[in-house]
Amino acid sequence: MTEQFELTAGGAVLMNGNRLRDEIVAELNAEITAAGGPAVCLATVLVGDDKPSRIYVRNKQRKAAEAAMESRHVELGADASQSEVEEAVGGLAADPGVHGILVQLPLPEGLDPDTVLELIPPEKDVDGLTPRSMGRLVRGQRGHVPCTPLGVMRLLDRYGVATSGSRAVVIGRSTLVGLPQVLLLGRKGVDATPTLAHSRTPELQEVCRQADIIVAAAGMARLVTADFVRPGAAVIDVGISRTTDGIVGDVDFEAVQEVAGAVTPMPGGTGPMTIACLLQNTLAAARMLGAFPD
Repeated sequence: MTEQFELTAGGAVLMNGNRLRDEIVAELNAEITAAGGPAVCLATVLVGDDKPSRIYVRNKQRKAAEAAMESRHVELGADASQSEVEEAVGGLAADPGVHGILVQLPLPEGLDPDTVLELIPPEKDVDGLTPRSMGRLVRGQRGHVPCTPLGVMRLLDRYGVATSGSRAVVIGRSTLVGLPQVLLLGRKGVDATPTLAHSRTPELQEVCRQADIIVAAAGMARLVTADFVRPGAAVIDVGISRTTDGIVGDVDFEAVQEVAGAVTPMPGGTGPMTIACLLQNTLAAARMLGAFPD
């Protein structure tokens, strides 16, 4: 029997990231429990008192517990020095009991995140942010993929969006989302034909209208309107902007859901999937380090 997906008011398939995240967390819990409950540890590092960062870290810890994983948390004040942050991360990198390390960004002003992230071994870089992790992705080597673009791929697969032979447009060229997203969509076995677009792309609306899949990750509030979307296309919203209306995405959801074949909500779309993929990467890290059976 074909699964009946939840639909939006306009008839598009709602790609529910909360639902898929909880499915993945339950699968991880079952896998770890079936293996006898070996310790799988995610360490988080929070520097400063940024409220959204604190909420993000707390959510990651909560979902890690639901997945039968251990959490270790290191917290430093906003006045922490570069050397203090590097010492904390370096200690986690050297600790065999820690399998994944996540440094919550942004760091307070005056701290260099690049030198901090470079201390994380690629096997423990479960956020997939270091140059070595990106190099492995480019070369198709074993490593950790950045969590947000990986979450997009999980949503496309779970909700039956065909990628082979499809035309995809990724709006945004950051190393966190846009660039790795293009690599993932063009991978052998996925076989989409991706186009990297951005705010300066001429005739951006028309470029998007040719796509079967649109991934909006430009950080421009409600950039993608119904006029950007070919009827039946899948539209994934990754962007976050703070406006007078509150936090909104790159996609004008109410208009787009009338045209698209599938669409993510905001919130509840790609955000929850970022956490789910972080936990998947953490289990993969434990395997790489020989702490979890293959």
